[in-house]
Amino acid sequence: MKVEDIRKMSADELSKELTSLKEELFKLRFQHATNQLENPAQIAQVKKDIAKVMTIKREKELAAAK
Repeated sequence: MKVEDIRKMSADELSKELTSLKEELFKLRFQHATNQLENPAQIAQVKKDIAKVMTIKREKELAAAK
């Protein structure tokens, strides 16, 4: 997921995306625990995407507070 795409999202879209990514991370962890995950690097990528979304969401909150 690219930062430019995330920045274009509204606050509601960011919340939905964050929820979706957290669900995906849960599913990936479950697959990893049952040895069904083919690419464990996916977990790290989803974590990074979650961090990007949370960072931009916080930036927008701070900008709105000014």
